[in-house]
Amino acid sequence: MEIEILLTLGGVLLLLGLSAFFSGSETALTAVSRARMHTLAEEGNSNAQVVNRMLASPERIIGTVLLGNNLVNILASALTTSLLISLFGEFGVAYATVAMTLLVVIFAEVLPKTYALAYSDRFSLAVAPIMSVLIVLLRPATIAVEFIVRALLSITPTTRDDNANFLSGHREIRGHIELQTKEGAVARHDAHMLGGILDLGDLQVADIMVHRTRMETIDADDDPAEIVGDVVKSKHSRLPIWKNEPENIIGVLHTKDLLAHLAGADWDISRLDVGSLCKEPWFIPDTTSLKEQLSRFLKGQMQMALVVDEYGEVQGLITLEDILEEIVGQIVDEHDPQDMAIRPQTDGTVNVDGSVPIRDLNRQMDWDLPDDEATTVAGLVIHEAQSIPEPGQVFTFYGYRFEVLRKNRNKISALRVKPVNAAAGSGSAATADESS
Repeated sequence: MEIEILLTLGGVLLLLGLSAFFSGSETALTAVSRARMHTLAEEGNSNAQVVNRMLASPERIIGTVLLGNNLVNILASALTTSLLISLFGEFGVAYATVAMTLLVVIFAEVLPKTYALAYSDRFSLAVAPIMSVLIVLLRPATIAVEFIVRALLSITPTTRDDNANFLSGHREIRGHIELQTKEGAVARHDAHMLGGILDLGDLQVADIMVHRTRMETIDADDDPAEIVGDVVKSKHSRLPIWKNEPENIIGVLHTKDLLAHLAGADWDISRLDVGSLCKEPWFIPDTTSLKEQLSRFLKGQMQMALVVDEYGEVQGLITLEDILEEIVGQIVDEHDPQDMAIRPQTDGTVNVDGSVPIRDLNRQMDWDLPDDEATTVAGLVIHEAQSIPEPGQVFTFYGYRFEVLRKNRNKISALRVKPVNAAAGSGSAATADESS
């Protein structure tokens, strides 16, 4: 009798050890640094190569862990219940329930998962060979489980969960950047640059383009001397040329081509033929992503493109510099005027031009204003107010207080913005605090 009790206790302890192994393996493999594993694999670490192969099919890891964990936990509970019933009668069920709950929670869940989370890379490398064998052995059972799960998912309203990958690379990188920034290991400016790279695929050219109302263009029919004067006054090296109407862009003039032409004509401005100097304009849809457009700029060795809407109307222009500024921040050279569009005040408020992009304001002030429904600060206020406010009106939303300072016709030209308590500005709807 004593031998049977000892064998049963030994079996329970062994099963609890296997449960701890499965729980720790799951936590370690889901928290492991894929970048670190890739580096180790490149250096020839065989265990890291095994980890990478397993992470390529995360559903197999989850299926194996869940199946193995449930099998050993249920078997351990059954053995414990049988043993305690033989010793204490019907009260053995209650004793077994309490005992197994404590043992499983402490030694098979919390303890191994805490260790695995703290040493995920080391733990993953250690369990990789065993887990790879278990995945193969339990593969028939996990295939059956996967088939049932996918069949159930196929009848759900959406398909987003069918191929969900909880080890998303972008999410992992972004979360790691935010964590390191909070801990001080990554500077705020560096975090903005890294985040800007990740955002390129989510932003469209319409989000950062220079709007047509702010484009510097030249009329091809202007007097040659006037054209040269406009080029000299401009801070840009490339200028769109239009004919008959501003929307009819016929080409792009480069100042270098203009100077070369004038030098060849003995600097006789009257002999200037702008049409012959223009390069063919490049038109792109306003829905093009910044990541895609950056690749096009680099592949085509181009610097500027004109943005058109679905009707073919010119909406603005975008340059390679505009995209790079989304990554590194504002690029200012010796010919650019000092940017005073964002003007922090000593009282904690910030005076901004209405045309300032929300992303630029967020980046400079480390704020979190939403930019889903509007591109500029003025656009955000108009969207939330559902009207065109008058100077003196004040609105509070998203935890910030907006005061309209100036308006030019139907355009908000200047605002004063100040963060307020979250309670005062909670909610997505705008609240009018006062009006003139």
